[in-house]
Amino acid sequence: MLLSGVIIVCFSSGCRTDFSFRPVKSSELRFSRDTVYLDTVFTGISSSTYTLKVYNITDDAVSIPSISLDNGENSNFRLNVDGMSGKSFLDVEILPKDSIYVYVETTAAIAKLTSEKTQFLYEDKLHFADVGKVTLLTLVQDAVFLYPEKDSEGLKEAIPIGIDDNGNTVGIEGFYLEDDELIFSNEKPYVVYGFMGVPSGKTAVFEAGARIYFHKNSGVIVAKDATMLVNGQPSADPIALEGEVIFEGDRLEPLYDFIPGQWGAIWLTQGSTQHQFNHATIKNATVGILMDYNDETPNPTLTLKNTQIHNSSAANLWAKTAHVYAENTVFGNAGQLSFYGNLGGKYIFNHCTFANYWNNGFRSTPAVLLDDYVRLNDNTDIIEPLEEATFNNCIIEGNQLVEFYVDKVGTGAFNFKLNHTALQFENSSKAITENPFFDLENNTFYNQIIRNATPAFVLPEENDMRISQESDFILKGDVNIQVPVDLAGENRTSPPDLGAYQHVIIED
Repeated sequence: MLLSGVIIVCFSSGCRTDFSFRPVKSSELRFSRDTVYLDTVFTGISSSTYTLKVYNITDDAVSIPSISLDNGENSNFRLNVDGMSGKSFLDVEILPKDSIYVYVETTAAIAKLTSEKTQFLYEDKLHFADVGKVTLLTLVQDAVFLYPEKDSEGLKEAIPIGIDDNGNTVGIEGFYLEDDELIFSNEKPYVVYGFMGVPSGKTAVFEAGARIYFHKNSGVIVAKDATMLVNGQPSADPIALEGEVIFEGDRLEPLYDFIPGQWGAIWLTQGSTQHQFNHATIKNATVGILMDYNDETPNPTLTLKNTQIHNSSAANLWAKTAHVYAENTVFGNAGQLSFYGNLGGKYIFNHCTFANYWNNGFRSTPAVLLDDYVRLNDNTDIIEPLEEATFNNCIIEGNQLVEFYVDKVGTGAFNFKLNHTALQFENSSKAITENPFFDLENNTFYNQIIRNATPAFVLPEENDMRISQESDFILKGDVNIQVPVDLAGENRTSPPDLGAYQHVIIED
């Protein structure tokens, strides 16, 4: 049966093997593009592979006498032509009305290209004999690379993070920053391999405009008595975001703009203290920020202002018995939770937007979850009180029926309140309708709730959580909550709109 199928294919196509190849002539080749743009690459790091297709538009079998680069063997581009790797090729054949693939990659060291600039637009020409040419372009970006060292046995540095059941130290691949590495400026981007640790008693400062790129399984660990300060500033250009401090993965191709889970987390460990994030964007992590416990002072251990955390594969902010204050902050799409207030804690959110329109897979968790326990392997619980969870002039929305949930196991305090807040909440089960925590008429927990209304976000699937003129949340805020300027730097009205942004006018 298989043989007869092969015979049918051969008869239908002719299965010719007697082609006579002649040299290609001018205008007989067509190219899928006249310029191959390889997106920005960091110095010394290989790019992705890009594709060029070359078509023989004639009814004859043709041969391209030569395919070569202007810079020859010295070119920073690498080629694979119809399965052959190299930088120059002879007598490349294409059958009638057929095509070949040319694959292009690059690795370039900026120090060999310029001694003055931190970016260099590198160009070469790919010649197809004298009948056609294609331009190859890439932007090479200088960077500061931070990574764990290897010892004499080839083992990489590790940061201790705990003790296992046998009393052995458990570590994670990473390194502690030296004193002269604790200031992150905007002069060059930083590329991080492994977890970079802020040592005990030290402060890492991220200046306005700093760009931090993390490789897979990388992130930040802030040790006991250490601090992380992110000092971003408002940006005049909403595209360039020149004042923003941005934490993201190290793949710069547009394909990776919305791929979650490209790197690990910013882990603010137990005993770390006085963290402040202002005008920061944290995207495409596994967990955006893990705030582990609090510093046992009256002040917030973590303060977030004018910050966006989105597209985390697990949670944007996971706070465990933490003390957090946030304003003008967006907790956007996430694979599980936009905000997880776990194992009690104390939280105040003013003019924040929690909006989870995750579309990269199935999500069974709400945008916001509060609980007071952690269940151990032996089925016992560690319980801590929820001292406070206040949401003033906030938006809690998403693409599920219930986007706010509370789960109390202990007998201690469990205090939360939603004040002048929009809420996506459809009673969907008996467990919800019979739970007094979900009685939206109970003023102990809820005041001036706008339920199941229209948020009219601009582009929620891409984490643009501005509300438009069609929103039901305009002028619905509590005038007593004083955050006079929104995340975009616009003055708030009185009464203000809900969420991190005043509404914008979107033209049809």
